[in-house]
Amino acid sequence: MNKKKEILILGFALFSMFFGAGNLLFPPSVGVAVGKDWFQAGLGFFLTGIGLPLLGILAFTKVGSLDEFANKVSNKFNMIYSTTLILVIGPLFAIPRTGSTTFEMGVLPLFPNTNPTIIAIITSVVFFGVTLFLVLNESSITDILGKFLTPIILIILSLITVLGITGNLGTPVDSTISTNPLSYGFISGYQTMDALASVLFGVIIISGLEGKGIKDKGEQKIFLSNAGFIAAIGLGFIYLSLIYLGAQISSIKGLTTAQTTLTLAQLTLGNVGKIAFGICVAAACLTTSVGLVALASDWFSKLTKISYKKMAIGMCIFSTILSVAGLDYIISLSVPVLVILYPVTIVLILLNIFGIQNHLTFKAVVSVTLIISIAETFKVDLSFIPLAKAGFPWIIPSLIAFVGSLLLKNENNITLKDRV
Repeated sequence: MNKKKEILILGFALFSMFFGAGNLLFPPSVGVAVGKDWFQAGLGFFLTGIGLPLLGILAFTKVGSLDEFANKVSNKFNMIYSTTLILVIGPLFAIPRTGSTTFEMGVLPLFPNTNPTIIAIITSVVFFGVTLFLVLNESSITDILGKFLTPIILIILSLITVLGITGNLGTPVDSTISTNPLSYGFISGYQTMDALASVLFGVIIISGLEGKGIKDKGEQKIFLSNAGFIAAIGLGFIYLSLIYLGAQISSIKGLTTAQTTLTLAQLTLGNVGKIAFGICVAAACLTTSVGLVALASDWFSKLTKISYKKMAIGMCIFSTILSVAGLDYIISLSVPVLVILYPVTIVLILLNIFGIQNHLTFKAVVSVTLIISIAETFKVDLSFIPLAKAGFPWIIPSLIAFVGSLLLKNENNITLKDRV
């Protein structure tokens, strides 16, 4: 086996798994919001958009399966957490978002003078009708689209970047946000949902490595860390470029999330380029939608004993309805859930990576993180907690719970030895 070749292939596979519409939609909006502070916000976005997803996959070299990811808290918690995770990256937010993105970036630019509500309904019905057909027929069309679309979108992005940097899109203005740019970028990176997806991607990657005979944990780490570096370069290029270009047009007010990316395409490539880019993104959304519907349908059919087919049909109908509400509405709904789910996912990833086996530590850290995150979501005043004003009220309490649980465990061990 050619090790370097396998690592390169795995790196491209990782990039393709993480690369989706969300990776194109949110970085430019961050740039528009922070203006002159685009670099600090970009660093924060990198941490959640690149760092956490890669750590999430590496965590699976320790646990090996989704059933083991949070079971040290309790088996019941692991089931609730896993189900919530799949709901979030499935029918509640990520799947409907693919339909809304298709409408706003791929269809609406083609029919600018038509009633947008009618077009949105038609687009959603057709989009999720095609999704359902591909899911139920296990067609290879999505694989073909994915293999061709990713290079095409990257080429278009490269053109937008080069033309945007060498051209004169505008001048960054002062930030319109009231929070720290670094924490703003960090929390904005939640919207890519890549760290949440990495928990599921880890299962696929580790299984693929084992299928090739790579079963040693140490060797799996080498493959994943090197492949992760390759994927990080690709994602980093996209994020940094789009955040920077978004900052250049920060003087333009009132742009929606989708309009921001399309505006960059139009300013650099003209109307034809904008439409071509929108169509490519819409087709990429289809591959994402098919994959997520299949994943979520499989999970919930096993959980509820409802057939895979019925679950897929129900999921597509639900996503069609929610998709019509619009991209920005779906994003606004997802924010509170992500503010709760992301910190819990972060501490679970870190505890698994460091190989913590103490169940008390898992329970203490996750419980404290969950309580603080819920309190933050419900606007409880947490300003007395260090780092709360920066947007991270859960960090210090979680560290205290971590250290306290380890000390308590050691004290109990010493007491037990004395008794013996």
